[in-house]
Amino acid sequence: MTRRGVLGLATASVLAGCGTPTSARSRTLVADESPFDPAPLTAVLTEYLRPTKANPRHPTYAGAVAVVLQDGKVAAKVAVGHALRYTAGPKELPAAQRVGMRTDSIFDLASLTKVYTAILLLQQVEKGRIDLDAPVVRYLPGFTGKGKSGITVRMLLTHTSGLPVGANPKNVLGTPMVAGAVPGKAFRYSSTGLMVAAELVEKATGKTLDAALKAGITGPLGLATTGFTPLKWLSKADQAKRLAATDARSSRGLLRGVVHDDVAAKLGGVIGSAGIFGTAHEVAVIGQLLLNGGVHNGKRLLAAATVAEMLRNQNKGLPAIDPDRPERPSDHGLGVTLRQPWFMGKLSSPATFGHTGFTGTSLLVHPGHQLVLALLTNRAHPNWSWADPDPLRAEVANVLAAQV
Repeated sequence: MTRRGVLGLATASVLAGCGTPTSARSRTLVADESPFDPAPLTAVLTEYLRPTKANPRHPTYAGAVAVVLQDGKVAAKVAVGHALRYTAGPKELPAAQRVGMRTDSIFDLASLTKVYTAILLLQQVEKGRIDLDAPVVRYLPGFTGKGKSGITVRMLLTHTSGLPVGANPKNVLGTPMVAGAVPGKAFRYSSTGLMVAAELVEKATGKTLDAALKAGITGPLGLATTGFTPLKWLSKADQAKRLAATDARSSRGLLRGVVHDDVAAKLGGVIGSAGIFGTAHEVAVIGQLLLNGGVHNGKRLLAAATVAEMLRNQNKGLPAIDPDRPERPSDHGLGVTLRQPWFMGKLSSPATFGHTGFTGTSLLVHPGHQLVLALLTNRAHPNWSWADPDPLRAEVANVLAAQV
């Protein structure tokens, strides 16, 4: 049996609001190939709709969508559970008022936004407007503070700047470094760094970040349901049917179509580290774009050499400073993380790349298998503290690894 035969020529679509497949389709296969079986993927996604050994007190999420691509083709689309199940409080809604999850449901992508910001910044590097190894302050004079003159553009994308996770929403560029940090000496995850990267994009393009996203990525790729502030461009009908909710216990009330990240909310929902909404299929397109070396459906967004540099481990030999997650390697490219078994499971390898988002989203790409997995969950609905999404992410990766 060929590797391509396991996934490449099979397409399955499953809607499992109650865990039961309602439809499945597959094209005719040649003799040495067998269809991808969506049943194991559906089963594991359905399992986490209930309390599990990993998360014994609560379900991991209200609902989830997974899209798998292999060799550039859709191998599976699976949706389980609900996009909306709770109201503020949180209080469980009556069954008639709940909204089932769909394969085209639209999620708050949270930190997956960082991948898009990195692509936009690298486009400006290609145009010669920005030098990766130049100090950030060359382009943004307001980027001041003790030790910050040594922070380069590259360090923003590799999380080695020494900037903290959270920024000062009143003065992002003025956010001070972590006490004792030295630029370029350690991996320390920083949303602030990608917020600064977005300001570089705006400076170089002369556009707001949301406009730059449309001009540089979503427009050329035809991603009609990817963008910031979806309540501004999504029809009322789609808002009701397709938006996946996040927190129902937030001080801002139930969040649906409104960014979950507090800093992003304070800044209008458009920042470089969080705020983009999208579907699982359109997230998978971004993975396929990078897997293809920067081109998708005849549209080239980045040069192949740029993508190769983006996917190269920039942090080899550097320590990772994360007291809460000491097991996570420092391996990181330019805006993407590499070799992270805690969410990549058995698909983790030095070349495997992707990213996760706080709301329960993730993108995983395994170049060796030509495999893309977009796994979007609403684990922050109704309460992000109910469950850890990482065991589910790793288990889904393991299920796919068993088939490739």
